[in-house]
Amino acid sequence: MQVDVLLGMQWGDEGKGKIVDVLTPKYDVIARFQGGPNAGHTLEFDGKKFVLHTIPSGIFHEGTMNLIGNGVVIDPVTLRKEIYNLIDQKVPFTERLLISRKAHLILPTHRLLDAASEKAKGKDKIGSTLKGIGPTYMDKTGRNGLRIGDIETPDFKEKYEALKEKHLQLLDRMNYEVDGLDEMEKEWMESITFLQQIPFVNSEYYINQALQEGKKILAEGAQGSLLDIDFGSYPFVTSSNTICAGACTGLGIAPNRIGEVYGIFKAYCTRVGSGPFPTELEDEIGQKLRDIGHEYGATTGRPRRCGWLDMVALKYAVMLNGVTKLIMTKADVLNAFETLEVCTSYTMNGEETFEFPFDHANQTIKTNCKTIPGWNQEVSVDKPLPSQLEDYIDCIEKETGCQIVIVSMGPDRKQTMIRDNQPA
Repeated sequence: MQVDVLLGMQWGDEGKGKIVDVLTPKYDVIARFQGGPNAGHTLEFDGKKFVLHTIPSGIFHEGTMNLIGNGVVIDPVTLRKEIYNLIDQKVPFTERLLISRKAHLILPTHRLLDAASEKAKGKDKIGSTLKGIGPTYMDKTGRNGLRIGDIETPDFKEKYEALKEKHLQLLDRMNYEVDGLDEMEKEWMESITFLQQIPFVNSEYYINQALQEGKKILAEGAQGSLLDIDFGSYPFVTSSNTICAGACTGLGIAPNRIGEVYGIFKAYCTRVGSGPFPTELEDEIGQKLRDIGHEYGATTGRPRRCGWLDMVALKYAVMLNGVTKLIMTKADVLNAFETLEVCTSYTMNGEETFEFPFDHANQTIKTNCKTIPGWNQEVSVDKPLPSQLEDYIDCIEKETGCQIVIVSMGPDRKQTMIRDNQPA
C-alpha cells in the first residue's frame, strides 16, 4: 500500500479540510504532517460548521484513525479547546486520535517571542498569526525543542523551565514586556495534563505498520505550497515544508511510499497577510470575490486578499508536488461573473517568463492574462456543469497536465461533484 497526499496549491485556504472530510470514507488513517494551530480547516455538514486547527479532518468519521504527525507543532491549549468542541458533538476522540511523540510543543513563551519578533519588524512584518509557530520550529532546528514524548519523562518540568528561561532571556534582550505569563502557563500545564488521555505513539512505526497491514492512508497538509519555507514567496512564508516532500519527513515514510498526490486550488486566488500576490485585485472585483466567497480567515478572521487564478503559480505547485489529480474548490463563487481573467505568464524586467521568480517579494511583476467567458449562472451538483465552466476546467487541465477530479460548489460536504474520472 501507499500513502496518498492531499495539499494546497496556493497560499492556503483552498478548502483542504472539506475535501479531506469528503474523501475520508475511502481511508483508514488521516495523518497531519506539518504546520500547527495557524491552520484553519473548515468543515460543514448536517447544518453545522466546524473549524479544526491541529486535529486531522477525518475526526468526524467512525472507523477512521486520525494521527497528528511528528512534523506538526502543537499548542496544548488550542488542541484542548478543539477537543472540547468534539466532546460537545459526542465524538469519541480518545478512540480516533493519536499524537506522535516526536511532535514539538508550542510553549507560552514561544507565542510571546512570535509577538516580539513581529513587533520588531515594524512595517516589514510578515503577517504572522502570532501562534508561536516560527519560534517553535526555530527551537526544533536549533535542537532546543520540547516534544510530546518529553511529557512522559520524569524531568519534564525541569526541561520546560530550562527552555522557558532561555526564552525569557531573549525577550528581555528584545525589550519586550512580558504580561500575563503566569496565567498562560497555568492554562498550558492544565492542557498538558488533559492531553495525556490521548494515546502517544511512535508515529513512524505506526504509519509503516499500517501500510504493511494494507491500510489506506491519506496525509493531510496545512497552509499551501506557495507558503513552503524553501519554495514559497520567501520571506513571506510559513516555517515548515508544505509541499509533498514534507509528508515524508513529517510522518516518517519513504518517498517510494507516496501514491496519489491530490492538489487543491481555488477557482481564483486568495492570500492572508503580507507578501507578494501578482494577480491581486484591489478594486470592486476583488471586493466582490471577497464578499461572495466569505473570504475571511478561519483562524485569524482577517480579510483575505483576492485575485484571479494564477496559472504560473499553479503550474509551479503542480511541478513541485508531483500532483497526479487536481481538485477545484469555490467554483460557485465565480457564478456571478460574465468574464474571467487567467494569468498565463509574468513580465519582469521587460521580459516574459513562465517561471515563479526567485525573489518573488521584491520584484515588480506584471501579469499577462487572457480573458475567458464566465458561466454567469448558478451551478449545482445535481445538474451538468455549464459549458463555460467545462471550458474553464479544460483550460486548466491542458495548462497543468492534470485532470480535475473533484469540483466543489459550496461549503457543505454534499456540495461536491465527483467527476467521471473520480479518484481511486
